[in-house]
Amino acid sequence: MYITFNELRRIKDSLPHGSIKAIADKLNLSEDTVRNYFGGSHYPSGVSAGIHVEQGPDGGIVTLDDTTILDMAKSMLGEKALS
Repeated sequence: MYITFNELRRIKDSLPHGSIKAIADKLNLSEDTVRNYFGGSHYPSGVSAGIHVEQGPDGGIVTLDDTTILDMAKSMLGEKALS
């Protein structure tokens, strides 16, 4: 799936407090790994989360290897999860 970096960050920033922890717990991941999925760089305590960023307008284009985290985030926001 492709999404702009700014849209990915908008989704992350719109999540209710505690959502990163809830996603991490549900998927048995560290919170930092979930943050990395949304463009963070917490690599000493988290791992790469299968995103690839190419520079461009609107923050660049992000290729997501797996949309599970994004789908969960959209569900928490009440948006229809698109793949």
